[in-house]
Amino acid sequence: MACLSFGPADEAWAQEDKYADYYYPPVTSEETFSRVMTGGEPADQEVRVNFVTAITKAQLAAPESPRFVIFEKGSESRNLIIVALDDEVFRTVFRARALLAQMTSNMRGTEFFRKQNLHLEGTLYDMLQVMGFTSLVVSDGATWAHRVNFAPEE
Repeated sequence: MACLSFGPADEAWAQEDKYADYYYPPVTSEETFSRVMTGGEPADQEVRVNFVTAITKAQLAAPESPRFVIFEKGSESRNLIIVALDDEVFRTVFRARALLAQMTSNMRGTEFFRKQNLHLEGTLYDMLQVMGFTSLVVSDGATWAHRVNFAPEE
């Protein structure tokens, strides 16, 4: 079962977050995702980088301009960041979550999702956790940033 806790970002994280005020505004809310759906082979940095590269290539190949950017940062590329490029796409955290749900639908068809047996019940959060990401920050790029912490497998 997923364990999500919501609340204001704590001060310790705000001091540690070297990407805030550079790629996105300071984190205004956060949650912890602790469900572990699989004990498969751990993913490495190459898997995480290839995941981000595949999404970016698909965005750039589409006829319309991308509405958000996605990139990885940190040691071993373990921090995923998604930032809106216009004032409408992530106008609220609810719209950002809707985009993450859409990404779940798209990812369920991937070979990695099927190999990890996540294609029927898994969410994007499950996939990111399996891929070894430790956090995801989603931001409108102007006024708010929401951080999801992925609890390590036990």
